[in-house]
Amino acid sequence: MVKSKFKGKRILVTSALPYSNGPIHLGHLLEYIQTDIFVRFLRLTEQDVLYVCADDTHGAPIEIKAAELGITPEHLIADVYKEHTQDFRDFLISFDNYYTTNSPENKYYSDLIFNRLKEKNLIYTKEIEVTYCEHCRRTLPDRYVKGKCPKCSAPDQYGDVCETCNAAYKTVDLIEPYCVICKNKPVRKKSNHYFFKLSKFSKKLESWLNKNKNLQAEIKNFVLNWIKNGLEDWNISRDGPYFGFKIPGEEDKYYYVWLDAPIGYIASTENYCKKNNLKTEDYWNSKDSEIYHFIGKDITYFHFLFWPAVLLGSGFNLPDDIVVHGFLTVNGEKMSKSRGTFFTAREFLQKYNPEYLRFYYAGLLSKKMSDADLNFGDFRKKVNNELAANIGNFCYRALGFLNKNFDGYVKDIDDNKKLIFEINKKVKDIEKSYSELNFIEATKNILHISSLGNKYFQENEPWKLIKEDKEKVHKILGLSLNIVKNLSILIQPVLPNFSSKLEHQLNLNNLKWKDINFDLKNHKIGKEEILIVKMEEETAEKKSFPLNLKVAKIIDVQNHPNADKLYILQIDLGSEKRQLVAGIRNHYSIDELKNKKIIVVTNLKHAKLRGIESQGMLLAGVTENEETIGLLTVDKNEAGDKVYLEGYENSNAELRFDDFLKLDIKVKNGHAVFEGKELKTEKEIVRVEKVKDGARVR
Repeated sequence: MVKSKFKGKRILVTSALPYSNGPIHLGHLLEYIQTDIFVRFLRLTEQDVLYVCADDTHGAPIEIKAAELGITPEHLIADVYKEHTQDFRDFLISFDNYYTTNSPENKYYSDLIFNRLKEKNLIYTKEIEVTYCEHCRRTLPDRYVKGKCPKCSAPDQYGDVCETCNAAYKTVDLIEPYCVICKNKPVRKKSNHYFFKLSKFSKKLESWLNKNKNLQAEIKNFVLNWIKNGLEDWNISRDGPYFGFKIPGEEDKYYYVWLDAPIGYIASTENYCKKNNLKTEDYWNSKDSEIYHFIGKDITYFHFLFWPAVLLGSGFNLPDDIVVHGFLTVNGEKMSKSRGTFFTAREFLQKYNPEYLRFYYAGLLSKKMSDADLNFGDFRKKVNNELAANIGNFCYRALGFLNKNFDGYVKDIDDNKKLIFEINKKVKDIEKSYSELNFIEATKNILHISSLGNKYFQENEPWKLIKEDKEKVHKILGLSLNIVKNLSILIQPVLPNFSSKLEHQLNLNNLKWKDINFDLKNHKIGKEEILIVKMEEETAEKKSFPLNLKVAKIIDVQNHPNADKLYILQIDLGSEKRQLVAGIRNHYSIDELKNKKIIVVTNLKHAKLRGIESQGMLLAGVTENEETIGLLTVDKNEAGDKVYLEGYENSNAELRFDDFLKLDIKVKNGHAVFEGKELKTEKEIVRVEKVKDGARVR
């Protein structure tokens, strides 16, 4: 066996805390599956490991969403907690303790750490400017104000970190800011706040980063550059209304969620230790413990700078490794509901076996911080060709032939030294790959062992040989069965259910890494069953809808020089800009139209209207004689998002205007309806302004 670098250590493993304002999606699962594979491997090699996590429950988004739903924040987070825990169970994520940041343990440690930092003169107060929405009557937290990045000018960036250039900044630094809730421009307001002296930790953080050989090089260099450019003190308080913990001695000041959220790692550990008569300090304050965080690259700043500095300042162990993964794309595109590339965990489970996703993700994951793509065509091929046709096929054939011809009894094994040597060599490689988080190589080598088993079985042709040398066939099946047993152990971190069911068929249980050998003799197995079923091609056809509809944002409006009723509109379709000519001048002012999100037919044949080209057509509800015209609009979507009819496939074919006029789209209950179905996006149903039911959509 590979000498374990973990032996004798108490290992604490965490995944980033999912936020309590929405469901678990496939992007989240990339991280939890990565962490779970690592944890299951550690358990399989009999290491002392504890895996904790929790729902991240505090912050203004929780308070605002609860108010929108007419429930308390406590009610909201309780409902989400049930959904999250069920999703994790169904995807076989094996937390030792899954908790919540809205807990007495988290309040205790938040206050403890705050007071320790304060006693060391690492916290101070000062008056600052904050973004305040006069319309909503509230201070806007980071995620509720957007604008242009002050560093690179990227549009629609949140008020803390730019997703384009990764710059960190204050909300008041945003260019052309707007309130995410009401879209109005916020004002600046004075407020007194608590600050953590992050700037004091530059040298200590730099030293930790340089000495730590576990950290990914590309991340380390990135963070070191942040330090080089200078660290700013961190605002750790927020004004009410805010759902969270009040700062001791304050009436309307709360801990910023990024202070108490990572403390949730400690609180969840504490909760587990209390229930199991253990000590939290044995994990967070001991030289015999190691801490491993798994996170996405979007929260690098917080976990590599702010969190370690807080730990240093308050007397807790620093993490021994922070494993950072990239973003997930689906079919080569950013995850987006409107583009049909966003899937919740629950939506996936309705169609597919969760272990299929675990296997697919394992084939994408290593210690490198690379983005991953879930391509459903490739996903189907991997399941069918690697899981079903390779591993599943070999296991089923070997067990089935043994049951059919020898009543499931293994007496002895074939002394094929070359094959056994090659497999044992691959086992060492797999152990090394698992320990180094190189799941790509681990799964490749597991498949290689299974391929060796298939080749060995096929080349010996036991179905023919049994007529001449039954004893030899019995030994061949004995060796094949030992390969199956070893495969059930090797694949267990990735496919725990499959492994467990295979163990049951082998009439074995609780196999560990140390049981990987070729010693299984004089043993009777159970009944074989097919455990991996090939995925069928998805053949369900949708009806064709002749329109290709997208959300467009109006970015400029000009009067048509040759027509009193026409506007010339410049629109943003996400991936492109276009020009439209529209006869709505008598119904909408220029100010009403700017920045409005409308619905546009993108596949209409281009036409010139009074000498100006129109590259498509906006949709509007129109009464008889065009007395009233009301645009089809949305609020929650981005430019370029898809608009569709459920059960229909939008067409890309060029559409003539005469053919468009044949479509019977009408207004009903304020919505655009075709053949009884409403036009919608993944986020909302399209609204029709101004006109009453019965108006036609033109």
